[in-house]
Amino acid sequence: MSMSPDPDTAGTASGALSSLRSYVRRPASRERCELCSLALGDDHAHLVEPANGRMLCACDACALLFSDRTDGKYRRVPRRVQFLDNLALSDGIWEALQLPINLAYFVHSTRAGRVVAFYPSPGGATESSVPKDAWEMLLEDMPRLRDLEPDVEALLVNRTGGQCACYRVGVDECYKLVGIVRTHWRGMSGGTEVWKQMGRFFAGLRERSVNGRPAHA
Repeated sequence: MSMSPDPDTAGTASGALSSLRSYVRRPASRERCELCSLALGDDHAHLVEPANGRMLCACDACALLFSDRTDGKYRRVPRRVQFLDNLALSDGIWEALQLPINLAYFVHSTRAGRVVAFYPSPGGATESSVPKDAWEMLLEDMPRLRDLEPDVEALLVNRTGGQCACYRVGVDECYKLVGIVRTHWRGMSGGTEVWKQMGRFFAGLRERSVNGRPAHA
């Protein structure tokens, strides 16, 4: 199966990869709001520009301007993390999604007009087309995902290590995961450090889901 970007989503993938690179490389202590230049802390809001998939760091005041907006230049990335307990993708549905690895996230792209998938790799986020029929099969099993917010919210699926854990998260969490893989992967199998860091990442998601966190905290 070819992993070359679909022509309809090439612009979105390029924008997402560009923002991912800046997200991974910039030290948190130097980050500033990309709208007003206010200095930011480690935990800050993000905005997505649907026209190109670019993600921006934002202060709370600027992010608030785009809360619950679906018609503006930017959309605010929700802060909530939801572990979808009692839900597991069957092997049949996963095979129908035609993904080469057992770790991926799915986003409804406004630009593409459909759902696209990305999976982490040592080189960054790799895009893969999602067969429409396969996605509809998934929604039949997970109807709560029908209101997934376009461009800013993702279904993150981890089927590594013989498990199947599904999360509903903001796309910035997916960028963090891609950054972990890109930064820590070594050799053919990744090495012990990348798997340790991924384990911490998913443990953190599970803890935040259990404790609860407001959508726009």
